[in-house]
Amino acid sequence: MRLLWSLLPLVPTVLSQATNGSESLIWGAYRPNLYFGLRPRIPQSLMTGLIWFGTQDYQSFGKARHACDQGDGLNGYSWTTYDARDGGVQVLKDGPNNIKVTTELLKIPGGEHGGSWAARIKGEPLDVDRPSRTSFIFYAGLEGLGGLDMETDENENGIDGEVEFSGNSPELDEFTIRIVDGPDNEAVTTGSQAAAFADRIGKTHFGGYRVPAGNIWQAKEFILQDVLQHAKAILPAYQSNPGSYPDPSYVLQLSNDALSGSNLFAVQKSFDGKFQFDVLFESKSAKQKLSSTVLDEGIPALAEAYRVRFQSVFPVPESSEQESLQEFSQAITSNLIGGVGYFYGQSIVDPGFSYEWDEDDGPAESDEEGGKKVKKGARLTEPRELLTATPSRSFFPRGFYWDEGFHLLHIGEWDNDLSLEILKDWIDLIDENGWVGREQILGEEARSKVPEQFWTQVPSFANPPTLTMAVTAYIRRLKAAHGPSEQDLGMDMGLGGSQVPLRAASSPGSRYLEDPELGLSFLKSIYAPLQRHYEWFRRTQRGQLKQYGRKARSRTEAYRWRGRSEQHVLTSGMDDYPRGPPHAGELHLDLISWMGLFSRTMKEIAEYVGEEEDRVFYEGIEKAITDNIDDLHWNEKEQMYCDVSVDDDDESYYVCHRGYLSLFPLALSELPSDSPHVGAILDLIYDPKHLWSPYGLRSLSASHPEFGQGENYWKGPIWIQMNYMTLGALHTKYAAEPGPYREKAQKIYKELRQNIVDNEWVRTGYVWEQYDPLTGEGKRSHPFTGWTSLVTLILSEKY
Repeated sequence: MRLLWSLLPLVPTVLSQATNGSESLIWGAYRPNLYFGLRPRIPQSLMTGLIWFGTQDYQSFGKARHACDQGDGLNGYSWTTYDARDGGVQVLKDGPNNIKVTTELLKIPGGEHGGSWAARIKGEPLDVDRPSRTSFIFYAGLEGLGGLDMETDENENGIDGEVEFSGNSPELDEFTIRIVDGPDNEAVTTGSQAAAFADRIGKTHFGGYRVPAGNIWQAKEFILQDVLQHAKAILPAYQSNPGSYPDPSYVLQLSNDALSGSNLFAVQKSFDGKFQFDVLFESKSAKQKLSSTVLDEGIPALAEAYRVRFQSVFPVPESSEQESLQEFSQAITSNLIGGVGYFYGQSIVDPGFSYEWDEDDGPAESDEEGGKKVKKGARLTEPRELLTATPSRSFFPRGFYWDEGFHLLHIGEWDNDLSLEILKDWIDLIDENGWVGREQILGEEARSKVPEQFWTQVPSFANPPTLTMAVTAYIRRLKAAHGPSEQDLGMDMGLGGSQVPLRAASSPGSRYLEDPELGLSFLKSIYAPLQRHYEWFRRTQRGQLKQYGRKARSRTEAYRWRGRSEQHVLTSGMDDYPRGPPHAGELHLDLISWMGLFSRTMKEIAEYVGEEEDRVFYEGIEKAITDNIDDLHWNEKEQMYCDVSVDDDDESYYVCHRGYLSLFPLALSELPSDSPHVGAILDLIYDPKHLWSPYGLRSLSASHPEFGQGENYWKGPIWIQMNYMTLGALHTKYAAEPGPYREKAQKIYKELRQNIVDNEWVRTGYVWEQYDPLTGEGKRSHPFTGWTSLVTLILSEKY
């Protein structure tokens, strides 16, 4: 993507030393819960956002847009182009206000504080035959140390021309923000009382507010309250004759009053029809004054460079729909990366909470800290920071452990080093006991989007360890670039000394691939905390064998999810999937399969960093898990893998529910290609009475009595990440390796992949959290460009 800058004479040709590293990731659209919000990866610093509402009537003010909300009724919103290092283009279609809004972001490297950036907000009517009257407010607020001041002279009637602010903070040093009008903007000039408001029409209005520390995220409330108070001062004069009320665009305005010591400023522009304005952020250390020309030339160059690179990295199959599929794939990838957020704040943790069935096998890990009993009850942690992709900007704008591994598979193919920055932040959350919370709800802004019953995290509760998938994917990329293990970094491995990088030296986000020592140092830095995390799983999620006389080749490798309720196993990630009644003697098939993957990952890291004894240890655990999956979970009568539980007579029995759970040993490649059980799983997959549908694999058999019942979250609907895991196992193992089921696996792989690609959501404005198992229709939260965006990897066959 650095090709972009060679196309721009306005941008410095000499970039900072860190342009391809963390420095280029300081600024970004890291407030994904907003339709458009920029901030740096700095705990307390500058935050910006965009608010808009229609002025065709007064009622539209009460539906002002700011935070992404499915209730807003937008026809669609997505980054159609987005690179974390360069910027991108987002299109928002606001049907109720008849406006298509485009936000463009261009990051300009230079200086020592993350560089400068330029943003353009522009709009045009969706329907040219209908009125399109809108008001847009851009705001900037500063948290923490530093200051923010308005440099443009104030005027009680508003400002003509450019508006400028200056600011400073310890991390950003000195900077300026300028808001510049486009050349062809038109204000509303007709309608009731136009003459009475002539002095304010077409002006830029503003407000400055003193906001308490930690509350800049609530900017919308402060700003719209100002607009409301201004309107309340005007409208009483017209109450005696409601027909004479002024046009809303003349009344719904900021007060043009900035308090001294303000740390939040808002700038408002109102339009009739098509419009454009630019926001230019200039870091003083970059020593470069920006103009709108940088956007005029930079955005087309960025879009073209992105398109060319995207086609190379994520090619789609040749077909009559190739162009539309490519656009779709680019959009969901862009929205995934554009949905990366930076969060900072305190979590709520209850170290003493447990369900009664989690206490039957002794004190939970969370009952003690440093050998001392801890009091039950929620408490705030120390503030933490996290860069993370988010599943859904409207519904889940926060970090989810089991989602993130899938996110990083996708992000890592596009920008390896960005995926490592995110991975390292997650690994830094692993505490001294080895635990990391499954939901990262950091700070009040994040909590404002979460039902209160989900706020508290419990240090004995796990989640599928999908970060391991991101680690193995990185090792695979390293091996493709440099060779199989760390030994080749210092010894002759018969490769003739040649180590040809997978990517060109100028490829963005590839420093940790191009430099083998850097790659090795990263793996060494995460090895110890991952070991701690692995041992936490083996210690706290272990299942019981000897207590119930269970026979298995390994006497240690059995697992169950702690933290389940009567109806849900939220910790498994498959919330309402049918399970047996809660019991301390349960054994869960999916968790032992995940632990097999985790063991394989630890083995691969140990091999790469040269820890041979560890490699042998993890290899042994992986073998023991594979054996016990068969010994404990295979039900010969049902010809399927099942959970296991304990009845009233303390006898073990199988808990069998055909669905995604049944696939885990195959989906995570735990079974040898010649295992006789592979054939039974393939039969289950391919049977339309059970999991097979024209749209993807169903989560629960269509013949199951609970199919589509109750909450119906994991009781039939199609989930893309589970289909991706199954496709990946088929493509890389069971359809690739010699074995009795190879041809059948190839057939299923080809047809399943095509079913997913052909589903109707390719041709809709959104991608969804899940899909109807009978019709393929999108369901629940949208846009859901978290793991649903794995379709890009399915299209390009990257597993």
